[in-house]
Amino acid sequence: MIEARRLHILRAVADHRTVTAAAAALYLTPSAVSQQLAALEQETGHRLVERGAKGVRLTPAGEILLSHTNAVLAQLERAEAELAAYSSGAAGTVTVASFATGIALVVAPALARLAESAPGIRIRVQDAEGDASLPMVLDRQVDVAVAVEYRGAPPADDPRLTHVPLYAEPFDAVVPVAHRLADAAEVPLGELAKDPWIGPYPGNPCHDVVVMACENAGFQPRMEHSSDDFRAVVSLAAADVGVALVPRSALHGTDLTGVVVRPVDGVAPTRRVFAAVRRGAEEHPLIRPVLNALGEAARA
Repeated sequence: MIEARRLHILRAVADHRTVTAAAAALYLTPSAVSQQLAALEQETGHRLVERGAKGVRLTPAGEILLSHTNAVLAQLERAEAELAAYSSGAAGTVTVASFATGIALVVAPALARLAESAPGIRIRVQDAEGDASLPMVLDRQVDVAVAVEYRGAPPADDPRLTHVPLYAEPFDAVVPVAHRLADAAEVPLGELAKDPWIGPYPGNPCHDVVVMACENAGFQPRMEHSSDDFRAVVSLAAADVGVALVPRSALHGTDLTGVVVRPVDGVAPTRRVFAAVRRGAEEHPLIRPVLNALGEAARA
């Protein structure tokens, strides 16, 4: 009989590529993870992982078991959801990880809605960028992620996750008031090819959006200054040290003295925001109201 907790460890190793990283995500020791993998190999009668200089990879037998693992763990999530519904599930804690603008735009309003519609649900919020929040859901560190589509992100049909679209917003061009395009009604990105750029660090999903937009316009942006805080990005643009693309909602409440904000000419780069939970957990009586409240806040 294969133990489900060992399947969860197998998936963590596949996701993180090393035993050490998987152990850290699961709050286990590397030796405990290795022992559980060895026990799983004994249960299945197959070698499931191969260790190399660059980490761990699954064997063909491991890949076969992983494909079933996603379905098994999703079904267990559904079982937990139905059992919780059977026992009413009227009270409990749900942990939500979201990037800062998402907290302000949808998470905080959703909390206000839940305080009235589901007062028994306690929400704990953690600030995490979109590329960090999805692994946190998969590793069961949080229940819900509010994340952004980015290059390399798990796709919407990923068998491990259920995606719930929330909203999409354009990026606007932010240039110094003395910039040559400050008086333009719209800013063609190609005209900024030779400018120094200000933007998020690599790894931040918004960095990918900016770089891909510039690549589509025919150039690679020269990132002279980096910050994941868009208030800092705007301040640097006001100091006339570069140009930037900033999500429109991130400009709300930001001091725009010294800069000009203009829409991008043509198809604007877009940040697409969604909520994600482990597949099968979307109907859990504690999680479903949270997803509904996030959707209502996004639509409002």
